[in-house]
Order: sequence, then structure tokens, then C-alpha cells
Amino acid sequence: MPRPIQATIDPQALRHNLTQFKAAAPDALVWAVVKANAYGHGIENIFDGLRAADGVALLDLSEAERVRQLGWRGPILLLEGVFETRDLEWCSRLNLWHVVHCEAQIDMLAVHKTHSGHRVFLKMNTGMNRLGFAPHAFRAAWTRLNALPQVDEISLMSHFSDADTDKGIVAAMALFQEHTQDLSGERSLCNSAAALRHAKGMNVRSDWVRPGIALYGSSPDHPTHTAVQWGLKPVMSLNSAIIGVQHLQAGDTVGYGSTFVADRPMRIGVVACGYADGYPRHASTGTPVCVDGVRTRTVGRVSMDMLTVDITDLPLADRGSEVTLWGLPQKTSSSKGGVSIDEVASAAGTVGYELMCALAPRVPVTVLETP
Repeated sequence: MPRPIQATIDPQALRHNLTQFKAAAPDALVWAVVKANAYGHGIENIFDGLRAADGVALLDLSEAERVRQLGWRGPILLLEGVFETRDLEWCSRLNLWHVVHCEAQIDMLAVHKTHSGHRVFLKMNTGMNRLGFAPHAFRAAWTRLNALPQVDEISLMSHFSDADTDKGIVAAMALFQEHTQDLSGERSLCNSAAALRHAKGMNVRSDWVRPGIALYGSSPDHPTHTAVQWGLKPVMSLNSAIIGVQHLQAGDTVGYGSTFVADRPMRIGVVACGYADGYPRHASTGTPVCVDGVRTRTVGRVSMDMLTVDITDLPLADRGSEVTLWGLPQKTSSSKGGVSIDEVASAAGTVGYELMCALAPRVPVTVLETP
């Protein structure tokens, strides 16, 4: 019998989340961001759920090729652009659009031999200070690109550093507007947080929005808003089972380092899940879990293959009981229980992105059928 841990991917939930973005930015087209193998979900696993997207955005040529092989005929955008000149041949072959964020990428285009012009997204650095042209250099870059016969159409884009905080996007938007107001081209500005929090109130049009994390059911501004408050559904659920039960007396300890000390008689369930499966090692005592659809907590340290949960007040819980680490139960009625991946991430001092991407290869994955 296989170990009971299992991840479940629900493409229908992604399809639902996609509709939330179309409602948040009704006048914009939607890039479905599937970088990092669809945030750890598997591009092939979620593909049916993103068919209603207007485009697919990612990083790697190999991922772009996979999306084309799955039958996607719409736009694909390389979010970091090309890394060397020969990558442009793949852009032509696979009909890829690509970001231009530095002079070196313009140099590559200038020497590239092609029979059809490239669709490029010129990126401005409005405060993130990762990729993009400084605002004062943006117009010159646009002018240079516009003069190249290798370039067919130029769109304009940026990426907000503070869309998920109270600082917001006002300053970045003003900077972008100042340096692009008389330049032609579609605009792509909003990530998940910006689309949900600011898209309807923006004073500069955004022809494309780029939802990433929220497509997969994680809130982009947790804890200010929960995924439920944004109307999002979890696409990934991680479930396992209790494989052993321990009975403690007051003063007994649990796990490495004896960091948890029982203050009363307790029942502890041992769960087949640990940091080698992708569960965060630094999740502290009190991290929420569900056992048979009933919410409880972890106790003690997470180890490589196991973690422990408090089942003192769950008299029916025993060996074989389903444990939901995040997402929704699969055996218990989905109307009962469920744990937000954002809550688990918060308890571990990280974000939902990392937990999704950290799911270990040894965890079996089941994909729910879409209607």
C-alpha cells in the first residue's frame, strides 16, 4: 500500500479564479501566469482550467514549447525576455512575444535575421528595481525598438512593488504615465494584487492584466484579505492521514528538541507528511490543519517524513483519519474543513508561493476531471 500523502489539483478551481480576474478588470485581456511549472501545480495538470485566458505568460522556452504542444494557439509571453540571441529563433518558431528590459536585448534584436516582426513588451522600472529601463531611458529604448525592422509591435509594461500593501500603486502609476503618455502601444501593468485591489480605479488603461498567485487560490495580500474574501478557490490541496496515535500525560514532550510540552493529558496524531514532502519545516506549533474535516493544530517540530497534530478533542480521530495540510479534504465532504495555504505559510514565516513551488516530486499528484 502506498504512503497516504497525496496532492490534488483542481483545474476547475483555476477556471473559477480566472473569472474573478475578468470581473475585476472587465476591459482588460488576461495573461495566465504559469511560470515555475504553473507555480508547482504542473502546466499539464492545470491546462484545462486556463483555456479561457487570453494569453499565457511564463519564463522558459521549454515551458513555452510544452504549452504549444498542449495545443495552445494564443499569445505566449516570455516575462524575462530572451537570454541570448539564438533564443529569438525559438520566439519566431513558436510565435512567442517577449519582454525587453535592457539594452542588450535590443542589441540581440538588431542583429537577428527574421522574416516576421517580433511582438515585444518594453518594460519600465517604476520602483521594483529588478528588471526594466529607468523611466528617463524608457523613451529612447522605445524609439530604438520602433526603428528596428525586426520589431512588429511594441507594448508597454511595468511591475508594481507595493500593490499588495497600503503604499499602493499611485506613485508608480504616475511615473509610468509621465513617461508613456504619448507613446503608442498596449499597456500591461497589473499583477494579482494590483488587478484585485486597484484595476477598476486606475487612471491609466491596462490592456492586459497578469494574475499569478491568485489564479491558484492564494490571496495576493494576505492577511489583509483572505482568498475567500477575494472569492478564490484553492487549486492545490495536500492531504495525508494519521498513521499513529500517542497518548501523553502532562509534562510529556513531542518531537525533536522537545519543543512542545503537554500541559494536560493529550492524544497526538502522527501524520505522514514532513518537510521532504514540501511542508514547511518552520511551521510552528499551532499551525492549522484539519482532521476528518475538523480544524485543529500542529504540535512540535516538523520532521522529514512526519508531523504531529493535536487530536485530544477529536474523539473519533484515529489511525487512518484524513488530514488536510492545506486546501480542501478529498475524502471528507468538501463542505467541511479546509485550510488556507496562506495560513500555513504565515505560520512558517513565508508565503503561499513558496509552499506551492516546494511540493516535492515524491508526493503523488491526482488531477480532478473537469466537466
